Amino acid sequence: MAAADPQVRIETLERALYWAQLTIQKKDAEIHVLQERLRKQRIGFLGPASETLSDLQLELLAEEEPSVTREEVEAEARREPITTAPPRERKPHPGRKPLPENLPRIEEVIPCEANCTRCGGQTRLIGYDLSEVLDREPAKWFVRVTKREKRSCGKCSAIQMPPLAPRIVEKGLASDRVIIETVVGKYCDHLPLYRQEAMIEREAGVEISRATLDGWVMRVGELLQPVAETMRQELLRASYLQADETIVPVQMHDGRGSDHPAYLWQYGMPGGETVFDFQLGRGRDGPAKFLKDWNGILQTDGHQAYDQVGGPGLIQVGCWAHARRKFVDAVKVNPKDGAAIAMVTRMDALFLVDRHARQQQFNAENRAVLRREHAQPWVDEIHVECLKLRAQLLPKSALGEAVNYTLNMWTKLRRCFDHAEVELSNNVAENSMRPIALGRKNWLHVGSVKSGPKVAAILSVVESCRRLGLPVKDYLLAVLPGMSSRKHSEVVQFTPARWKASRSSDVQA
Repeated sequence: MAAADPQVRIETLERALYWAQLTIQKKDAEIHVLQERLRKQRIGFLGPASETLSDLQLELLAEEEPSVTREEVEAEARREPITTAPPRERKPHPGRKPLPENLPRIEEVIPCEANCTRCGGQTRLIGYDLSEVLDREPAKWFVRVTKREKRSCGKCSAIQMPPLAPRIVEKGLASDRVIIETVVGKYCDHLPLYRQEAMIEREAGVEISRATLDGWVMRVGELLQPVAETMRQELLRASYLQADETIVPVQMHDGRGSDHPAYLWQYGMPGGETVFDFQLGRGRDGPAKFLKDWNGILQTDGHQAYDQVGGPGLIQVGCWAHARRKFVDAVKVNPKDGAAIAMVTRMDALFLVDRHARQQQFNAENRAVLRREHAQPWVDEIHVECLKLRAQLLPKSALGEAVNYTLNMWTKLRRCFDHAEVELSNNVAENSMRPIALGRKNWLHVGSVKSGPKVAAILSVVESCRRLGLPVKDYLLAVLPGMSSRKHSEVVQFTPARWKASRSSDVQA
């Protein structure tokens, strides 16, 4: 036994050393993950928001990733298509652009001396030297006085007078234009009502309480709710929708003194109208109620609330921009990570192919052909590389999380190439959320649960007008007066898309 004791001790020490090494490796991995999280947090607060690769990272990619050609790296640096298409034209700087021709011109003639300043001789007019500057008149506040004639019948003594034109707020203090300016100021220019209250008092010398301004806004939301509902019904006739959601705090008035995190869910067609739906939560109930038995293609991010909604024929597709963003975050955390940089470049190739299709004004079918020819090899390579990386990476590392997200979403991401009309990203829907994010930093929250659907109706119309290129003030001024007395069959004609179409037909006629 005495002779065996040293061997036993050696084996014990070897096992202890083995477990110590495993513990050290585990702690190193934990430290690495925590360092990445700390760096990601610092980048979120202080770092650049851009999702493009730097020249240094591209040079690193060219040196460390032999599978990626220099032409591909240079194409990514220039953000040009890596297809056989000609490079994007670099237009020269235009200098100062001419002012729009549709703006009215107010001429001011500065006279020249009638006699020559050199010899004193008589001068004659030979022309003008023109210069144009953009100018404006300050907002002019005035009181519009409406005088309706009252006439009495000389035969029966009956008194009659013409009716007033319908108004947004009957017997209200302000005109329709002032009310619409208030709504546009809040939801387009992100001016909270207390600022607008101060502006009106400063510029017009009129004190209008914030509660009155809020009443105007809610009245507009109430009138637009039938329009938003009509837009929803028309939207659900489409075969392809994009969806996204964002938080919007709402006051509960239950004595707690804190806001409830409600959500605005957005559903829209790229290039068409969009509808916001107000819900108190972020669960599946919201999209399930909105989509009901809808069967079509729904493009979203990876939020699980969109799973198992709609009808049995609903097809879910993913967003490549979200997948790419995960790898961009990994590059920000580890700027010299060649694997992450290479993955971003591969995904950029997909978007560059689509950009070439837009430049050539391809329809959906021709774009699908271009995708099969040029994007499909990149899709296959992305899948293969993600499978390789998953076996090598820590699941909680920045790159590991990006790889896991992409592989978990792979079925939905791959479907983008199965349907010609589907975009590669959900960015159109995301961009429609930016005004809400800007707005809630200023107006902070929705005043009550009952106000939520009215706010959603206003945002639906405002954002749809922006997408369609409609002047929102002109639209609201045209459709809001008299809206409360219109039947549902008449409201259908006043959605932004229908109103734009009617205006275009009137212009052509």
